[in-house]
Amino acid sequence: MGLQSKHKVDAAFSMSSMTDIIFLLLIFFMLTSSFITPSGLPVNLPSSETSDIVMQEVTVSVTKDLRFSVNDKVISREQIKSELTTLLQGKKGQVVLHIDKTVPVEYLVEIGGIAASLEANVSIATVPYK
Repeated sequence: MGLQSKHKVDAAFSMSSMTDIIFLLLIFFMLTSSFITPSGLPVNLPSSETSDIVMQEVTVSVTKDLRFSVNDKVISREQIKSELTTLLQGKKGQVVLHIDKTVPVEYLVEIGGIAASLEANVSIATVPYK
């Protein structure tokens, strides 16, 4: 007696669609990681001859509309000294200034002076000339 069905179900799993999805996810994460800024606030950095990447402990950012942040935490201008004092607490730290090139120099001098008074090494973030 022929009791075999005419419609056989194939139990194999095709991996071709899975590799397509993995490839698209890989491209997505590679592209989005290039859009991440180094500090919390978007800053248009000035250019210089050398632009070394330094392992940093504390990042201070000032945007062109005079918004201040310390380590991606948005604060007011008056809170900068207390925030840096808390973060550096007696250790000789590294402070990297990410200050927009349109910001008046007085803000750079003020924040650099605060960091220097706390015995921290002060660096100014720049981008290389193109």
